[in-house]
Parts: sequence; C-alpha cells; structure tokens
Amino acid sequence: MSLALPDALTMDRASAALAALQAALRSAGPGPVALDASGLKTFDTSAVALLLELARDAQGRGQALTVNGAPENLRALATLYGVDGLLTLA
Repeated sequence: MSLALPDALTMDRASAALAALQAALRSAGPGPVALDASGLKTFDTSAVALLLELARDAQGRGQALTVNGAPENLRALATLYGVDGLLTLA
C-alpha cells in the first residue's frame, strides 16, 4: 500500500494528518506500507514526530513502513534528533 504525506506538515496540521494516516494504516491490512514524502514542501519537527508515531503504529501491526522521497531537510532533522535509525527514509 502507498500513502502520500500532505504538502505541508507543521504543528498546526500534524494532529489531523496523523489521524488520517493512522486510519489508512488500519485499513491497509498486513504487508509493507510506503509513505510518499515527495510532495512534502513545508514541515517542521512535528513531521519527524508524526513519522515516528506512524512507524511505531505500523510495527505494532506487523507492517514495514518506508518513507520514499524524503526531502533532504527532513532527513537532516531526523539525524539531528538522533532518530534517523528508527525511520526507513528512502
């Protein structure tokens, strides 16, 4: 299954985006899930928190979660906070 992240993922939008993505994960069933981050243009540290929460949820369901097309700045934030090893950023 493939899901797309929104174009903006900031603190004021993170809760709604998380709820929508969690619902999609629940309906996905078993198997790998790919998040398409290529359209993500505006984001802050809440994007990293959202990805960590989704990764935890997916792992709890036995799903492998990969984030494809992650912008370089998102990768840099994950590295800065020391959580890049917890996320599969492709």
